[in-house]
Amino acid sequence: MAGLAYMALGMFLFSAVDTQGKFLTASLHPVQIVWCRQLGLLLAVVILLAVRGWSILKTAHPKLQIARGAVAAGSATTFIMAVSFVPLADAVAVSFVAPFIVTVLGALILREHVGLRRWTAVVIGFLATLIVIRPGFGVLHPAIFLVIVAATLFAFRQIISRWLSGSDRTVTTVAYTALVSMALLTVPLPFVWQWPATGLEYALLACMALLAGCAEFLVIKALEVAQAVVVAPVQYTLLIWSTFYGWLIFADLPDLWTWTGALIIVATGLYTLHRERLASRRAPKRA
Repeated sequence: MAGLAYMALGMFLFSAVDTQGKFLTASLHPVQIVWCRQLGLLLAVVILLAVRGWSILKTAHPKLQIARGAVAAGSATTFIMAVSFVPLADAVAVSFVAPFIVTVLGALILREHVGLRRWTAVVIGFLATLIVIRPGFGVLHPAIFLVIVAATLFAFRQIISRWLSGSDRTVTTVAYTALVSMALLTVPLPFVWQWPATGLEYALLACMALLAGCAEFLVIKALEVAQAVVVAPVQYTLLIWSTFYGWLIFADLPDLWTWTGALIIVATGLYTLHRERLASRRAPKRA
């Protein structure tokens, strides 16, 4: 129950961070927004280094850790670029295609066994994504496809995490993600940096960094006290909060087709997680 509570609160804060990021895209460059967002995670890692020491940076796979930090920076940047053009709830709904991409990559890269039921769920999930996007109908801005890019990068991030889970601690992976992503985002920052014009923008950037750091900490705690397959379904509460924030701040509400596609995506995503949990339980028996 504690793990579920940590994850639920983390998702609530992440949704608030995404909302502030979308609001700030009206005046600031996405790279600058993501850099400030990652600053919160960096501060959380600095605190962890102060408390636990430099030992948390000990890793058996430094190249994989660097790669994970790179795709994390790319995923966050492309998502913020997308929400500057499309409603937040629509972007979040499409981003839920990530678990299906993880399933495909897990089968191709990690050689994980994927049964017929999970493959069926993957196909249905992708078809539901097309219901939300409706390509060719001009319903959503073409930037919605940046969400697909972000989801794909996020999926690669999850695959790398699975690979690292057998050798590196979660806190080690989070630390490298913060350090590497900040280093990479800092390179183009001087070319796009623009000083905030109002006190509100300064406040939102600071709040976004703080909430992002707190959200990452809550997710770490959730994974420490509960199994990932147990708390993972809570991530779908992002759709609830993004819809609420989108209505409250931007007066955006998903249409019927978007709701239909989103609900199918969530249902098939939950089923995929359920099958993964069953597979993880059977794995020790096969071994």
